[in-house]
Amino acid sequence: APAPPPARHLFSDPAEVEALRRDLLAWYDRCKRDLPWRALAATEPDADRRGYAVWVSEIMLQQTQVATVIDYYNRWMQKWPTLQALARASLEVSVAGSGSSPCPVPLSNTRPCLSEQEVNELWAGLGYYSRGKRLQEAARKVVSELAGHMPRTAEDLQKLLPGVGRYTAGAIASISYGQATGVVDGNVIRVLCRLRCIGADASSPAVIDQLWDMANVLVDRSRPGDFNQALMELGATVCVPKAPLCGECPVKQHCQAWRRKLFGKPPPVPDVEDCGVGDCPLCPPATEPWDSSLGVTNFPRKAAKKPPRAMRTATCVLERGGGHGAPEYLIVQRPSSGLLAGLWEFPSLPLAQDLQEEKEKEEFAHHLQAWIGQPVAAKGLQFMGEVIHIFSHIHQTYVVYSLHLDGDVTLDPALSPSRWVTEDEFHASAVSTAMKKV
Repeated sequence: APAPPPARHLFSDPAEVEALRRDLLAWYDRCKRDLPWRALAATEPDADRRGYAVWVSEIMLQQTQVATVIDYYNRWMQKWPTLQALARASLEVSVAGSGSSPCPVPLSNTRPCLSEQEVNELWAGLGYYSRGKRLQEAARKVVSELAGHMPRTAEDLQKLLPGVGRYTAGAIASISYGQATGVVDGNVIRVLCRLRCIGADASSPAVIDQLWDMANVLVDRSRPGDFNQALMELGATVCVPKAPLCGECPVKQHCQAWRRKLFGKPPPVPDVEDCGVGDCPLCPPATEPWDSSLGVTNFPRKAAKKPPRAMRTATCVLERGGGHGAPEYLIVQRPSSGLLAGLWEFPSLPLAQDLQEEKEKEEFAHHLQAWIGQPVAAKGLQFMGEVIHIFSHIHQTYVVYSLHLDGDVTLDPALSPSRWVTEDEFHASAVSTAMKKV
């Protein structure tokens, strides 16, 4: 069994824990940012609405910066202010006879025409689009199976709501319902690793478990939601990754990384690097010793990221004359799972990495023929240039072509949903940022 972490990596002094809570909460009360979900969490008397408001914010904030989320959050809460409103919204909305876009071909005699995707449309630009879909699925479950009442504990939130993990459950339970449970996200990981000089790989399960234990020890019992938000706020605004503002930190006197930067190795206190004599599960590996030039940014340590894989995709802007003079463009819907699930895009085809340009055009022309039901000559595809878009794990290059179509085109109803849109309708549709670049 691995050796237990030495006490110096933990918060074992009750007096220090109490002082850290007091200092951090006092700073938070003075310096916290004015964010719409915080206002709702503090003022909404209805417990289910309060939990829903925090839930939406936490899902949006995953992998997305606060400044970007604010506008999306306000529009979401205006459109779907309650769980019930979101549960009633449809991912696929029938607009036959009522929408601004022409209705695509029916998929069967019993299903309505499929058109604008309300949830995906509002989410477009936030990335990680499955988050919005899971949020709506969970809202439907709360309404249909839980009588519209949010679970009140982190354990039940995680167990009963699809898409709610340990962090999100802890955030909702502490902020909305006052449960004294800790949270661990990227900001908290950074703060805790610096406070206690934790230099082992911060993404490893063993270290993550220790950080959760620490967060649960530290969380203030009387103000758990404020404390958790304060810890995350500290990581987002002061204890930042590359240039932390240590001079402004309200808990620097509790930070071992700051002390080490300031005082080096003051005798007779043994240095934290020597605490486990090479066996400490929370110390940096011997091959990566303390770098004095980095100071507190020695922590946290992470395993080297895999470089994003390179992909090339051919995409074609197919244009036809519209009924009212404005040109129209063909967009098709992506599969309901995987990258950019359910969003709309120009007809596209992933390309093999080693294909020559002419062969790429021939394969793509054949692919387009299936969409529009008529032969497409490779030489008719006009090369427009390349667009690069970086996803978290993919370096995507779009090879962009254009093709003007004369006459009417009959789309194959057996293929994915597709439709013709004007330029304005395209920008109002649930399309990715990458397609807007294209």
